[in-house]
Amino acid sequence: MLEQKVAILGTTSWGFTLAYILALKGISVSLIARTIEEVRMFENNQFDSSKMQGMSFPAGVSVTANPGEALDKAEALILAVPSQSMRSNIKSVKQHLKKPVLVISAAKGLELGTNKRMSQVIGEEIDRALISRICVLSGPNLYREILNGLPACSVLAAERDDIARKAQKLLTARNFSVFIQHDVIGVELGGTLKNIIAIGAGMIDGLKFGDNAKAAFITRGLTEMSALSLAMGASPLTLSGLSGLGDLIATCASPLSRNHFVGYELSTGKSMEQIKAALGSEVSEGVTTTAAVHDIARQLRLEMPITERLYSVLYQGSNPHQIIAEILGIEGRHELAGRRWNLFSFLKRNGRKR
Repeated sequence: MLEQKVAILGTTSWGFTLAYILALKGISVSLIARTIEEVRMFENNQFDSSKMQGMSFPAGVSVTANPGEALDKAEALILAVPSQSMRSNIKSVKQHLKKPVLVISAAKGLELGTNKRMSQVIGEEIDRALISRICVLSGPNLYREILNGLPACSVLAAERDDIARKAQKLLTARNFSVFIQHDVIGVELGGTLKNIIAIGAGMIDGLKFGDNAKAAFITRGLTEMSALSLAMGASPLTLSGLSGLGDLIATCASPLSRNHFVGYELSTGKSMEQIKAALGSEVSEGVTTTAAVHDIARQLRLEMPITERLYSVLYQGSNPHQIIAEILGIEGRHELAGRRWNLFSFLKRNGRKR
């Protein structure tokens, strides 16, 4: 029996974590670094140790700057890179992608300028014969907890059932359970949109508005996420799963969340420049996602009061205290009512089907 091999593009904290999970299963993992210098740093244990929480890689993990070497005989390529660099990263390796490799996106964001989901970006760059093999991975996955051996669940979506199940089998580990879905749009948007809400939840914690306010904010945020997902072709019911509600709870509640950190720091008066400096090499996807979703909502003429107000804080200098008070004080209507939300019609259609 041939040894299983997986290539991971992205020496990010999530890329390191997925490498760790797979290596403990006995799978050979090849991390694709950007430069020879980065490879040497890894070999000399000089890479950013905070990403691995001081832990060492198990045997079976190697780092290379040669994509061809990493993808040779690999059964899957996992893309664990920031959303804004996804297109350039997939371009750098696409010539080495050969059928029947699985292409798994582990990124949570939208591409600024095009507002496209990561699976769409990948699909535009790779060979058409591989498009049906694209999968997306999402869920409440705080990497520090997973590295410490704590249990976690995720959801993997692919249009083809056989592809979803193959990727599920590959990624499922002792402390990492993977469920499957076929609503690729919904799973991607759930993991992406919750980052916006997490920034607001961080603000609420920083302002000490209390758990009642935070619970209300998160719930209204989930409804807004579901409305946009429906408008973009997903089932809003997917947002009640691991990629939506599950990821939303983890990201809004945990101080380990980078997006929560951004919101909290903004509430204390810190500037975005100061916050980015504190994050270092880490990325808060919610900042760019807020800009992309603000643009999408404008194009669709879709009412998104939370996104609109958080955009005003991130990009127009509005006061967090004022906008959170505005969000929580919006005139009460039916919970599912909003301009062009169409949640009522969705529920009616599905009620008739039953």
